[in-house]
Amino acid sequence: MTTTIQSSSDWDTSYDNDDVTVDGTSSPITVNIVAKDYGSWKEGDTENSPFHSTTMTIIGTVTLTGDGYLNINNDLTNNGSLTIETTNFAINGTLTGQTVTIANGGSLTVATLKAPVTFGASPSNETAYNTLTVTNYGASGVLTLNNLSPRDKIVFDNGQTTSLQWGDDGKTIIDQNGTVLANVTFAEGYNKDNYNFNGYTVTITCFLAGSMIRTANGDVAVEDITIGDQVVAFDWKNNRNILRSVVWVGTARAVVQPHLADDEAGWPVRVLKDAIADGVPYKDMLITAEHCLFFEDRFVPVRMLVNGRTIFYDKSILSYDYYHVETELHSVITADGMQTESYLDTGNRSSFRQDGKVTSLRSTARSWQDDAGAPLCVDRSFVQPLFHVLEHREKSVEQALPASEKAALVHDADLCLVTDKGATLRPVRHRDEQYSFMLPSGTQSVRILSRGSRPTDVIGPFVDDRRQMGVAVGEVRLVTAKGQQTVTTHLQESKPEGWHADMGWNGVAWTNGNALLPLDAQQVEGDMALISLTIRAAGPYLAADTTKQAVQAISIA
Repeated sequence: MTTTIQSSSDWDTSYDNDDVTVDGTSSPITVNIVAKDYGSWKEGDTENSPFHSTTMTIIGTVTLTGDGYLNINNDLTNNGSLTIETTNFAINGTLTGQTVTIANGGSLTVATLKAPVTFGASPSNETAYNTLTVTNYGASGVLTLNNLSPRDKIVFDNGQTTSLQWGDDGKTIIDQNGTVLANVTFAEGYNKDNYNFNGYTVTITCFLAGSMIRTANGDVAVEDITIGDQVVAFDWKNNRNILRSVVWVGTARAVVQPHLADDEAGWPVRVLKDAIADGVPYKDMLITAEHCLFFEDRFVPVRMLVNGRTIFYDKSILSYDYYHVETELHSVITADGMQTESYLDTGNRSSFRQDGKVTSLRSTARSWQDDAGAPLCVDRSFVQPLFHVLEHREKSVEQALPASEKAALVHDADLCLVTDKGATLRPVRHRDEQYSFMLPSGTQSVRILSRGSRPTDVIGPFVDDRRQMGVAVGEVRLVTAKGQQTVTTHLQESKPEGWHADMGWNGVAWTNGNALLPLDAQQVEGDMALISLTIRAAGPYLAADTTKQAVQAISIA
């Protein structure tokens, strides 16, 4: 039986299991797919039980909307203009015909897609997506996907695709085998660099504006702050609030680089409601990792307070806009009920975009030492106790995440040498701090390879040391046919690649896990030689750290 819908209406039970034609030729039609109410239908139905149609044909201008579920058992032919909004729409067969638009949080799942798809308006609900899922794209050919923009999600789900990447042209999506899956166009202002791949999913999440800045007229969303506005600043030296004028407002876009360490990748930090104190912040706060919070007359970067439960990197956000508000003097201001900092121009103003009226700007950059509204504090003696106080507030924070397992640590440095010819050498003798290696004839330099980890990862984020630390090398002795000599190139003021600058330990230098040690060619000509390293300190290291293996592959390639 064929049913024709010719006017806007709610989906009716009489349409179920029919071949349906939706005819919006005379005027646009909206079909509202209303969630089923439990008890209204056959036993066992719930509000998430889908409606069904055998096939569907679209004529004219048609919009499917609502909070329900509609499944097409076989095929859909789009001979008109079809828009899917808010509803959950699935086609078990093939979608053919004209362009289909997904907008305002609509969800389209289709087995075989033979029609172009355009992404329309982003959903107003900040946790929702415009979502396209293709389950049999092998039979679909190369998809045509247009107007990819914030909070649009594409899923290639056939059980075989494990990874995706952009093609060399930046406009195609290819799988792990190099097969082109889709041609893509982007919404204005976006390109491939604004998007990340998560397995077989393409997604972007824009950081929505909404941080509330305290002004003379109450709390105002940061995106609505303009030059000349009066914001409330805390004069901590005199323990009073004052007003300061906004002299500059800028915005920039961040794109997360997940391959980097969390604090360097660009993930925004989410400070949950009540994470600092009851009512502070009064709603979830999203800020960048280097942004400072104000405690006891000093600023502390929020990255040093990340505990994974109440303050954590929000990895659901891959790309976002962030805002800066500069006052006439660097100030302690209040955002979302939490005391934080205004913008301090340390020389990166050019990376921000400014809209609206322009005020005169100083020509020289400022510094934390001379111009900060309060001292910057990264001292472990202050930050670690603060970290633990906030960490222990998890029972007072309603949305606190469950505790995660602590990272496993290892103490074995897995030390080896790689010669300038690419040979990998393991110790022939190891006793206490002494590691000895046999060098092939003619070796002119070696690389000292080991595991490497950052103190901030191994000890805790309250340690402001984000250097990759390998091993601490003391005395190096080279034994050749000419006798025994001492190598000191790693101890000179000007160090070779891979060595950290002076760390205040006389006669010892730290590697970063992959350090070059030049040798005098005259010392190792002829017969083989023996080189001995004194390793004064090593580890611990994160068990999952792959630094050594990664740098070894790079250095030998």
